[in-house]
Amino acid sequence: MLFTELDLPEEILRAVSEMGFTEATEIQSKAIPVMLEGRDLVGKSNTGTGKTAAFGLPAIAAIEKGVKNVQALVLCPTRELAMQACDEIKKFAAYMPWVRPCAVYGGAAMDRQISELKRGANIVIGTPGRVMDHIGRKTLRLENLRTLILDEADEMLNMGFREDIETILQYVPEERQTVLFSATMPPPIMTITKQYQTDPVVIKVESKARTVESIEQKYFEVPMGRKTDALRMLLIAYEPRLSMVFCNTKKMVDELTDTLVSKGFKASGLHGDMKQESRTQVLNAFKSGAINVLIATDVAARGIDVDDVDAVFNYDLPQDNEYYIHRIGRTGRAGKSGAAYTIISGRKQFYELRDISKFIKADIQRAELPTKDEIVKRKAEHVSEKIISCCESGKYDKYRTEVSRLMSENGLTAEDIAAALLGMKISKDTKNIPEIAVTAPRETSSSRGKGKGKTVKLEISAGRANRLAPNFILGALVDATGMPGKSFGKIDIFDRFTTVEVPEADKEHILDSMTGTKINGQKITIKPYEGRTERFEDDRSHRRGGSRKGTSTHGKGGRRGGAKART
Repeated sequence: MLFTELDLPEEILRAVSEMGFTEATEIQSKAIPVMLEGRDLVGKSNTGTGKTAAFGLPAIAAIEKGVKNVQALVLCPTRELAMQACDEIKKFAAYMPWVRPCAVYGGAAMDRQISELKRGANIVIGTPGRVMDHIGRKTLRLENLRTLILDEADEMLNMGFREDIETILQYVPEERQTVLFSATMPPPIMTITKQYQTDPVVIKVESKARTVESIEQKYFEVPMGRKTDALRMLLIAYEPRLSMVFCNTKKMVDELTDTLVSKGFKASGLHGDMKQESRTQVLNAFKSGAINVLIATDVAARGIDVDDVDAVFNYDLPQDNEYYIHRIGRTGRAGKSGAAYTIISGRKQFYELRDISKFIKADIQRAELPTKDEIVKRKAEHVSEKIISCCESGKYDKYRTEVSRLMSENGLTAEDIAAALLGMKISKDTKNIPEIAVTAPRETSSSRGKGKGKTVKLEISAGRANRLAPNFILGALVDATGMPGKSFGKIDIFDRFTTVEVPEADKEHILDSMTGTKINGQKITIKPYEGRTERFEDDRSHRRGGSRKGTSTHGKGGRRGGAKART
């Protein structure tokens, strides 16, 4: 749908046209008419689909001249997102001088924000904490508010802003339009919808495979504890001009940043604990190329708008499948190709990544880390190309005299000098390449289901005497390891212990994952089964009046003598 087909004021259409936009995105074409009608709205849409315009254009259109105080309030989870949304709204309102947007957020001077509010701001875009500060100071009055917009509502709840939002809602009129945008729709979002909205229109723009079509997606499986080395190898091998690395915790961002900087990379971290001045400096340095590796958490990355990111690295797997789309959407923008590389360790992460692949309806291809020799060869080719280019351009002709002097005074040939310079350059670029052993490809669950692959038995230190049932054991195995239930074989439950058949390749992973686990409230130990005499155990049980046979079932769903195992 064209913007001209939407019932927007001419001033807005002029501004949008000058910004180079003619056709509305799906979320814009569906949300704008609903908001213009004044109805409540719930919009489910991912980052990068044009949500700011979807709520910003109708919010601007609804601003009336001569009405004092704030008419529209937009709440955002982060300072960067609030700043970005405010900048966009200012552009949309370029030909509507009576529309006065103002951004309020923590980490910035309060006096300047108060001054803007006093000058008649009628659209406020801010973070919940700073909005509450202004309400408390009575520098922000909401009695004339007509539209309340919650942008990235899921992130605000994840960040603990639920109480702040509810406090702010106490200061807004009951008769208002409430609009909520969110990338995901967890139960807490639906609770807010029921509590604070009236008959909302629900618009869902589902994730499509096309959102990642232009992005090359690969994963690298490395031994436990070698992720940082793997990341270093990939950064050296691929040489992305700008790249983003995603971690799940602030601590990991700091640790990884320190490590990369110590190894000579131009890297910097970004997370919520940083002061606004520092965050702004990091973002400006990244956009200008002064640093080319930005390490960030998911929340801190919200609102970053950079079109030239060559590669995204998932150092940690995202905690929500939707976040994977948000992350890799940072590359491959503006019609360009991009690359997304995920580094995993262990069976659990392998299955988590497989679930992500199913969710996005796209293949994430396994790849091998380049070897040190391959990287050195690639670097040599790259340097050779630069040398040829410089020779053709004559860029360094002024140094020919120095080369001649070296040759005449030291008896060197041109080949001697070129080889030395080439070696010095390549050695400098490759001296810190770590060595990582290649990890064997994972066996697929489908091949196990057909009986392929060796199995071994593990022994769990609890049995019938602890009131264990097969479904308890299978459920604990699945929860702890992340492996599907059909990966496990026969489960035999005896009086004081239980044995379970597991794939031999996964034995160590299962032992590590299950250590210290509780099953049915009972803390257990697990170890390789060493052939305990089952008959002796059964005979002792029989003498105490118990059954002579162990309860046996299969993790794949079959059973013998016991309840069918379910998860």
